[in-house]
Amino acid sequence: MAQHVLLVEDEPNIAEAIRFILTRDGWRVSHVADGLAALARVAETRPDLIILDHMLPGLSGLEVLAALRADPATAATKVLMLTARGQERDREAASLAGADGFMAKPFSNAEILAEVRAMVAR
Repeated sequence: MAQHVLLVEDEPNIAEAIRFILTRDGWRVSHVADGLAALARVAETRPDLIILDHMLPGLSGLEVLAALRADPATAATKVLMLTARGQERDREAASLAGADGFMAKPFSNAEILAEVRAMVAR
């Protein structure tokens, strides 16, 4: 069975692009567009990796990440933070919150695919 990536992204064009890139590579991708829905979907599906946008409606990506890390059932789930705000303080906040990886938008298809592969392989 293909490994499962949960994509939490509120921008439809970015979500569709990432979904296309990953499914073409053999990943099973599900998508939600807000932080509250992300927590519910994680509880339902237990993804292998979460690609989590920083700025989301409902709960921010950092709030979602904090909730994931606080729950023993999801504390070890790998999380790639994805943000349009690629400043150093954003990277630090993501790292302090427990993100396993960080990628700034815009990104290339090859970059996101390589990062997802590397994170799951670790």
